[in-house]
Amino acid sequence: MIAVLVIAGVASLAAFAGLHWYAWRRLVRDTTTRAGLARRAGTVVFVLGPLLMFAAVASERAGAPFWLQQVLSWPGFLWMAFSIYLVLAVLVGEVVRPLLRRYLDRGSARGGAESGALPEPVLVPARDPDEPPTATTTPTPIPTSTATPTPTTPEPVTPSAAADPSRRLFVSRVVGGAAVVAATGIVGNGAYGVLRGPRVKRVTVPLARLPRSAHGFRIAVVSDIHLGPVLGRGFAQRVVDTINSTQPDLIAVVGDLVDGSVEDLAPAVAPLAGLRARHGTYFVTGNHEYFSGAEPWVEHVREIGLRPLENARVEMGAFDLAGVNDVTGENYGDGPDYDKALGDRDPGRAAVLLAHQPVMIHEAVKHGVDLQLSGHTHGGQLWPGNFIADAANPTLAGLERYGDTQLYVSRGAGAWGPPVRVGAPSDITVVELASKRA
Repeated sequence: MIAVLVIAGVASLAAFAGLHWYAWRRLVRDTTTRAGLARRAGTVVFVLGPLLMFAAVASERAGAPFWLQQVLSWPGFLWMAFSIYLVLAVLVGEVVRPLLRRYLDRGSARGGAESGALPEPVLVPARDPDEPPTATTTPTPIPTSTATPTPTTPEPVTPSAAADPSRRLFVSRVVGGAAVVAATGIVGNGAYGVLRGPRVKRVTVPLARLPRSAHGFRIAVVSDIHLGPVLGRGFAQRVVDTINSTQPDLIAVVGDLVDGSVEDLAPAVAPLAGLRARHGTYFVTGNHEYFSGAEPWVEHVREIGLRPLENARVEMGAFDLAGVNDVTGENYGDGPDYDKALGDRDPGRAAVLLAHQPVMIHEAVKHGVDLQLSGHTHGGQLWPGNFIADAANPTLAGLERYGDTQLYVSRGAGAWGPPVRVGAPSDITVVELASKRA
């Protein structure tokens, strides 16, 4: 197993290096004429960007000083997103490149044909026959035939884009410049979408066992806030303000709240003490809580007013609300316990389960849960990553049914790694429960 992981890691690094070399070749080497300042500067960018990216990930995983994580994370993680779309844009440029060359060749051919036309005739005044010839006068030859000779016009020589170095350079600069502009625009728009804060979605979920008295009960679901070296206190406050503006009956924080220690991130998490809901705010762990230290975080969120559901259940009056630890906790001796959370309950009551990862739906079905609320996927976060996330999870985002159990997956409020989302906008979802008896 270790050998397989090593081989996969080496192959991934080789592919990563190969793609960066390809992008450097197209964007730096092919757009410069010699090893001057421009080529050296471009090479430095393509070397420094990946180094900062790996340093950002390593500093977070190794628990480096928080100030160092902050310094490395912004440029490192932004390069991660930028390099993805830069390579994709350069690949698209390979399709555009021959079309642009053909267009330039046709334009050159038309221009060459026009420049090959015969010149206008020049009239030379005739000499007076009575005037004696001078030394400087050239006798006019007498034609021996009345036929007019047909002048021959040489074929214009039109160099192709492939044979003309200046043409190749022009094409490379146009295509490369367009690729950089496109990647910058995509990443910039994706970063703006994250930093402005999540938008509110509203979903109505009918539950067969929900009594009429609970019809219209609203749960604000928020997941994957990922407070850390990139997203901090200001972002947390935007999330809190958005949730409170919906005036929910209950708030469910379904994991991946943080990326870092309590010591470093307590100030960033502090705004969550301002969450307001009639029936309170509940919290379950995600995989990143275990990377960051789940036990101290569970205690800290309890101190600021959130109620952790560690394989536990509470009766909300009209239905049961349960929560289980994330499956990553199994590696720390603290995994999900469905029997503890859902056993010995009244099967006639509706049950809503908070579980971070969608893959936990299969156990929810076995235990007769009506609705599971999850996050974790980010909706893929960065297209085309949605295809990978979709393959790894039963549901990528939104509401789906599994037998008698429904699963709702939020795309999450924040972002892991690059503070960028493309094709997967962040959200806070207000789930309105509906009684089929109403």
